[in-house]
Amino acid sequence: MKNIDSLRRNEEFQNVYKNGRSYANKYLVMYCLKNHTEKLRLGISVSKKVGNSVVRHRIARLIRESYRQHKGQFSNGLDMIVVARASAKGKGLKEIESSYLHLAKMHGILLETNNKRD
Repeated sequence: MKNIDSLRRNEEFQNVYKNGRSYANKYLVMYCLKNHTEKLRLGISVSKKVGNSVVRHRIARLIRESYRQHKGQFSNGLDMIVVARASAKGKGLKEIESSYLHLAKMHGILLETNNKRD
C-alpha cells in the first residue's frame, strides 16, 4: 500500500490550527489551509478523551481509509487536519466517512465528479 502524504511535525499542525479555517460536525472537526504545493497532506488528531489507544487507533484508521477512498475528489495544495470528537467512539466506517465528506463539502474542497450509475 502506498503511503499518504501527511503532516508530521508539531509546527506543521500548529500552522494549520492557527491560520486555517475549521468546520465541525457531530463526529469530526476539519481544519484546512492552502500549502502552495501540489500535494494534499493529511494530519489526524485523536485525543485521549476519545478512548484508550485501541479506540483512538481504530478511529484514526477509519479517517485514513475515508481519505484514501476519496483522495482523488479533493483539490490539491491543501494541508488538512481531521480531529476526532469523543462522539466518534464506536462509530463505523460509514458514519465516519459520511462525516468526513460532509466537512469537505463545507470547506468547498471537493472537486466535481461524474457519478455514473450502471
